[in-house]
Amino acid sequence: MHARKPQLLQGVYAMGFNRPSKIQENALPMMLAEPPQNLIAQSQSGTGKTAAFVLAMLSRVEPADRYPQCLCLSPTYELALQTGKVIEQMGKFHPDLKLAYAVRGNKLDRGQKVSEQIVIGTPGTVLDWCSKLKFIDPKKIKVFVLDEADVMIATQGHQDQSIRIQRMLPRNCQMLLFSATFEDSVWKFAQKVVPDPNIIKLKREEETLDTIKQYYVLCNNREEKFQALCNLYGAITIAQAMIFCHTRKTASWLAAELSKEGHQVALLSGEMMVEQRAAVIERFREGKEKVLVTTNVCARGIDVEQVSVVINFDLPVDKDGNPDNETYLHRIGRTGRFGKRGLAVNMVDSKHSMNILNRIQEHFNKKIERLDTDDLDEIEKIAN
Repeated sequence: MHARKPQLLQGVYAMGFNRPSKIQENALPMMLAEPPQNLIAQSQSGTGKTAAFVLAMLSRVEPADRYPQCLCLSPTYELALQTGKVIEQMGKFHPDLKLAYAVRGNKLDRGQKVSEQIVIGTPGTVLDWCSKLKFIDPKKIKVFVLDEADVMIATQGHQDQSIRIQRMLPRNCQMLLFSATFEDSVWKFAQKVVPDPNIIKLKREEETLDTIKQYYVLCNNREEKFQALCNLYGAITIAQAMIFCHTRKTASWLAAELSKEGHQVALLSGEMMVEQRAAVIERFREGKEKVLVTTNVCARGIDVEQVSVVINFDLPVDKDGNPDNETYLHRIGRTGRFGKRGLAVNMVDSKHSMNILNRIQEHFNKKIERLDTDDLDEIEKIAN
C-alpha cells in the first residue's frame, strides 16, 4: 500500500480536496488501517465520502492481478456511473487499474471472466455476475462497499440481493457501508451486512445547512409560483438550477413554460428509461441545459458543481402528506456542495404548504426567511 501512497494522494488532490472533510478525517484512518477494519458511516453525498471509500479501494488493489478485487454496490445506475467517474479521476495515476460496470444492459459473453480490478454496479446485476453467470469470483474480493444504503433498502429486492452478495465474500474482506440516514430499518440492514463494524455518525444537518441560505415565497397558485420563478431569474445570475416538483404533470408543465420563456431546460422523471435519465443528467452536468426540472425520483446523489440554486416548486411531503424532512435536506443539499454557498427557494401556495414549511423549519431549527420576488432590490441582495 505505502509504495503507492504518493500516487493515491495525487488522486485525492485531483478531486479538488485540499484538506480532508469531516467524514474523510474520521473514516480514512479506519479504512486504511492494517489489518483492514469494517465501517458503518453516516454521511451525505457532497461531503467527500465517495473519495474516501475510493481511496480505501485503491489502496488495497494489486493492479498486476487481473481479476476483480473491489466491489461497490450502488442503488441506481446513475449513482454507479457517478462513483465510477470518481474512481477514474482518482485512479488516473494508475494506468493499469481498470473498472467494470455491472449494470443493466452491460452484456458479457457467457463463460467470460471480468479482468478489471474494480467492479461497480447495481445489486441485481452484480448478484448475477457473481452467482449465475460466474463472471466474478466473489472469494477474491478484498473490499466491499455498499453506498447509499438507505436508498438501497427502499428499492424492492435490493436488500436481499445485497445480503446474498455479501454472504459469498471471504471472511477477511473489508466491508464499508454508507448511508445518509439511519432509521431502524437501515440500521438492521447495516448490521447484517457489516460484521464487527466501527461506527461513524455525523450530525448531518450541520454539514448541509450551514452553507445554504433558505427562503420562501408566498404565492396563491401555480401561475404565481411560475411568475416568482421568472422574477428570480430576471434579477440574479443563476449558473445552474434544479427545480423540484411533486408530480410528473407539474414537472412537464413547468418545463414547457420555462422553455417558452427561452430557458434551456432538461426534464427528469420516473417513467424515463435508465439510459434516458443518464443522458439528461450528463447534458445538465456538461452545462448544455441550465435548468433541470425533476420529480423526487432524482433528488439523490446528483452531483453538479455549478448548481447555485435549488427551487422547491412543491415542498416535499410523504405519502401521508406530512413534511418529508429527509427529502428536503437531500434536495437543497444539491446546492452549497463542497463548502460553497448555496441558495434554496421554497414556493408556498396555501395554508397547508405554509404549515409544511413551518414544520420543516422547526425540525432543522433553522430560520427560512420570507422573500418578496416582486421587489428586485430584495432579490439582488440575497444573491450577494
